[in-house]
Amino acid sequence: MSKGELARLSIPVSDLDHSIGREDAPVTLLEYGDYECPYCGRAFPIVQEVRRRLGDQLRFVFRNFPLAEIHPHAEQAAELAEAAAAREQFWPMHDWLFSHQSRLDDRALLEGAAEVGLDVEGVRRDLQNGTYRARVREDFLSGVRSGVNGTPTFYINGIRHDGDYEVETLLAAIEARRANEGQAAAGV
Repeated sequence: MSKGELARLSIPVSDLDHSIGREDAPVTLLEYGDYECPYCGRAFPIVQEVRRRLGDQLRFVFRNFPLAEIHPHAEQAAELAEAAAAREQFWPMHDWLFSHQSRLDDRALLEGAAEVGLDVEGVRRDLQNGTYRARVREDFLSGVRSGVNGTPTFYINGIRHDGDYEVETLLAAIEARRANEGQAAAGV
């Protein structure tokens, strides 16, 4: 990538992604995250606030990027989120994982599955069999291809956001991206 060139999402958002918000929202904020990463844990309430402030103007997408070498429970947590997704409970599980980030051992993960209302035995089987390991790996590899090298990494309408991710900074970056796109559409 040359100087001044913007890092772009290599795999566009699709129906396979976990998204919340209107599909036709003018802004898509995508996060590559790790459920055990303390920085992702700090970003979690920030993303919630950005979502609250932008309402139906924002679609939020989450992709797994477990850094298993430094976060020993991250991959299993991501697989649990995928098991929950297969049972139409991705977002409650996603939120539970970030809210209980300090306790993501196997026992706690199954307790979380029960709290979210999942069939614990079915989830236990899925985790033991690695049912969703390939799905997690697919997200991870799409992140690698997109230039992700840490978590959280955000993309705004497919362009990597390399700045701070405090609420006001992220909102300003979203507004700047929308303005740039408006100018490009107008031929400016």
